[in-house]
Order: sequence, then structure tokens, then C-alpha cells
Amino acid sequence: MNPQGNAPISARDLHAKARFNMVEGQIRTNRVSDAKLLAVLSDLPRQVFVPAAFASIAYVDTSIRIAQGRYLLEPLVLSRLIQEAVVNPEDKVLIVGAGTGYSAAILAKLAASVVAVESDPDLAQSARTNLLALGDTNAQVVAAPLTDGCAEHAPYDIILIDGMIAELPSRISDQLADMGRLVTIQAKDGGYGAGMLYRKLGGIVSGRALFDATTPFLPGFAPEPAFAF
Repeated sequence: MNPQGNAPISARDLHAKARFNMVEGQIRTNRVSDAKLLAVLSDLPRQVFVPAAFASIAYVDTSIRIAQGRYLLEPLVLSRLIQEAVVNPEDKVLIVGAGTGYSAAILAKLAASVVAVESDPDLAQSARTNLLALGDTNAQVVAAPLTDGCAEHAPYDIILIDGMIAELPSRISDQLADMGRLVTIQAKDGGYGAGMLYRKLGGIVSGRALFDATTPFLPGFAPEPAFAF
């Protein structure tokens, strides 16, 4: 019992309170106003997508290591990217870097279908397990190199590259439908990054910076090492 003699607070209740605080204290107050997105974030148990050792910080606004060289994006950064993508109920979505399936679980509740590409077999299986447990039957996880995307199911109305990139590869942007949107974090000079929104109009892809953000590079998307004599 707690000091007041009441029944102890369950882990489920603690996570629910932390999730409420994340949405109301971190996300809603920082330019995320999409009602459907906020409702999904309020219901989705983020703690199941992180290693058990990090469950207590699942709702802290920080990136969380889920495997060697792989991280869950900060909740606010991911929320702002998804909001800027303007997800419609009929949209087909590609996620590059499924990880444990958190971003796929969010987008599966906002879009018609989600294809989530993952190169790490353990993460891919974890994502499948998590999505199945949540009943997200409109999301599939494809085991493939991240840099290939998934041309088999292209074109996509929305692409989320779930990590930082040095440059936007044409192999990925070519998989956008016309009028499609791509969101990611892209490195800038000085080691910082920016949330980016790319749009494809008439076959031409153009982008603009949305907000400052930095997160670890997604494997395969880091800058090429500089040549030195």
C-alpha cells in the first residue's frame, strides 16, 4: 500500500497517467492539434514498443534505444511529422524503418493501409507481434533493406522515413504517388537536423524544413565518409 493506506497504483495505471501527461504536456502544447492523432496517441500503449528495461521512460520526450544503432523517435518529433503529412483515411503509407512497430501502429489507425519495411529480423518480428496484438490487420511488416523501400506496393500517398537521413534517396522518393507527402528528419550542416516535408507534384519532388530536430541516423542513410589523403 502507499503511505495513505490506499491500494498500490498498478503499472497499467502508471503508464496511463504517463501517457496522458505525454499527450497533454508535451505534444498538445507544442503545435500538435490534429484530434484524430491525439486520440490515437492517448490510447496507444507506447511501453510495449520499448525494451522492458526502458518501460518506465516510454513516455519521456527522448529517443529510446530499441536495438544496436536503432531508436524510437521522440514522441513529439514523430507526432509533428505525422501531423504535417496530413494523413487521410484512404491513404496508403510506407514506413522506412519499422523498428518495433510504434509508428506503424499509429498510422494504421489513421490510414487505409501501412507497409512497414524493416531490415533487422528481430525488430521485424517484434513489430509483427506488436501489431498483431493490437489488432492492426491493415499494417504489414516487410523484411528488406531499408534503403530499398518497398517498390512492390508503390506508389504511396505518404512515406515516413523513421530516423535521420543525410540526403533523400531517389529510390525512396520515386515510390511516392503524385500529390504524395514524405516526412523525415534530415541532417543539416553543423550536425543538427530538421523535420522535413517533401511533396511530389507533377513528378517533381520538393521539400521544406518544418522545425529543428536531431535524432540518430537510420542505418543506410548516414552521410558517406569524407575522403582523406
